[in-house]
Amino acid sequence: MDKSLFERIFQLSENGTTIKREILAGSVSYFTIVYIIAVNSLILSEAGLPMDGAIFATILLSAVSCIIVGLWSNVPIILVPGMGINALFSYTMVESMGLSWQGALAAVFITGVIFLLVAFSPFSRVLSDSIPVSLKEAITVGLGFFLMLLGLEKGGLITKGETSIIALGELGDPEVMVSVLTLVIALGLFIKNIQGSFLITIIAGCIIASVFGTIDLSGFSWRGLDFASYQHVFFSMSFMEMGKFEFWIAVFSLAMVIIFENIGLVHGHVASINRPERYQKAFRATGVSVLLSGVFGSSPTVATVETAAGVASGGRTGFTSVITGLFFILSILFIPVFKVIPDSAIAPILIIIGMLMLQNIKHLRFDDLSESIPAIMVIAMIPFTYSIADGMAIGFILYPVLKLVQGKGKQVPIVLYIIAALFLAYFVFQASS
Repeated sequence: MDKSLFERIFQLSENGTTIKREILAGSVSYFTIVYIIAVNSLILSEAGLPMDGAIFATILLSAVSCIIVGLWSNVPIILVPGMGINALFSYTMVESMGLSWQGALAAVFITGVIFLLVAFSPFSRVLSDSIPVSLKEAITVGLGFFLMLLGLEKGGLITKGETSIIALGELGDPEVMVSVLTLVIALGLFIKNIQGSFLITIIAGCIIASVFGTIDLSGFSWRGLDFASYQHVFFSMSFMEMGKFEFWIAVFSLAMVIIFENIGLVHGHVASINRPERYQKAFRATGVSVLLSGVFGSSPTVATVETAAGVASGGRTGFTSVITGLFFILSILFIPVFKVIPDSAIAPILIIIGMLMLQNIKHLRFDDLSESIPAIMVIAMIPFTYSIADGMAIGFILYPVLKLVQGKGKQVPIVLYIIAALFLAYFVFQASS
């Protein structure tokens, strides 16, 4: 291994790290985030993507994105399809708005173009400053509730009620029992801060499911890899639905969530290693990754929170990200395993990630009703309407309206009035169609 080459590319000595430490950090990052292959693929498959194709898309996109951000920005950021964003893709853009999954991928691609335009211009700061903190935090909390709802539903812990909208699931059902036991294990591992807790949870969940006889191994085979299904996913974007109003609302909603989430995450990660000067390159690399998401056939990527695990293990340069990307490529050999992972092993992860996102509610200003009411409506309406876009729209419309009622209309940026008007036009269009 040519150490001088790695030194020139990643400036290891300058950043107080070594090849061995970066490889260790990259390995930790991978095993902390590898659960995304199973979870993201399952959610994408519910939008209509073939399961095998969704797995390939998740693996290849994650691998390429990690390598790009590592080489371009030289920071240990891990880019994979974002939790919550994949729910927006499948359950809002496809199931609620009626886009085909190919049309939704086209919306992802255009979102990536918008992201890059923002990233390579001063508009990123203008846009970020125009959206109040309360609404940004409310979107995160609303997504958290939505992921919890999905996890509880997939685990069978809640179901459609006969006398109510939802009800407690049948606790005597073997699949529900498996979900409960796996959730208990997941919570214990997470609370004890065990590295790779989500990966361990999936393994434990599969073992418990096999004991209870709820895991389906009929399609399991190590013989060959089915690349054929991915041929129908890669570069399968369809721009035929661009004439639909729903298409552009999907693009707008996705861009809002993706840009704001990555602004916060990228800034936090570069600050954690005391390299704020790397923010712009890392943010732009993230934009390229979002653009590639539509090409590879997945919901958009984010600078994942799990990046902190690699940083905590000593990762200081992009070599950490490159190592993680290479591990993702090796994951292709284990695709047959990912295909048989049951919902009961994945549901607890959705629930816990949702819980973590709920913690952002502490940042809301409950002392100002014009701030808290729109935020609370976003939080409530995202899971209640089963639509992230609708929940966001209600909050973004209410915010300027309540500020005007208070006589504080001049405090609302022009950009926010424009956003509110677009969301209002969306509702008017829905009502008249």
